[in-house]
Amino acid sequence: MIKAVIFDMDGLILDTEKLLIRFWIQAANEAGFPMTYEQALEIRSMHRKFAIPHLQGIFGEEFDYVKIRSRRMELMNEWLGSHELELKPGVVELLDHLNERGILTAICTATDYERTRDYLTRVGIFERFDKIICATMVEFGKPRPDIYLYAAEQLGLAPSDCMALEDSPNGVRAASAAGCVTIMIPDLTEPDEELDGVDFTRVSSLSDVIHRI
Repeated sequence: MIKAVIFDMDGLILDTEKLLIRFWIQAANEAGFPMTYEQALEIRSMHRKFAIPHLQGIFGEEFDYVKIRSRRMELMNEWLGSHELELKPGVVELLDHLNERGILTAICTATDYERTRDYLTRVGIFERFDKIICATMVEFGKPRPDIYLYAAEQLGLAPSDCMALEDSPNGVRAASAAGCVTIMIPDLTEPDEELDGVDFTRVSSLSDVIHRI
């Protein structure tokens, strides 16, 4: 029996993954590194301990991850100054369903706590989650399982009692490795061979999750 549903944020709840990809590419190219769309996709939800060697393996050790990521965040903040964040379809419907059934809810995101709180407050759903878990709270973030294991611990549950909702391969690998019932709702890409052997179910939308709880 599912006792909690744990949500990723960017690309799953908020339609922001496309922006993060766009601004990663812009920030990297401004710094002289010709990052492609496909290369930016590879680091979705990826913890910095894995993203740094991954990107330096592509562009060389001179790739300054911290500086380029800071520029990416600056570009995102500039965008937020004149645009509204968009909820993905089915978010509120699913949260209402979980609330009616007394099922706990949590966020597991690579985004830091302050920005997570800001983003979810902007769209009016911050108070609807029992726990907010960010990659800064664990030693290793996605695709390692630590963040989901920590979330289950904070909820007082076994990972197997938790359903994890993810849109990216790195998130799916993390949730599945933790032992959560893992559902993928693809955002920018469909699952492919890189998820071969990973235990998860694909559905088309958050609304489809309602029928699986």
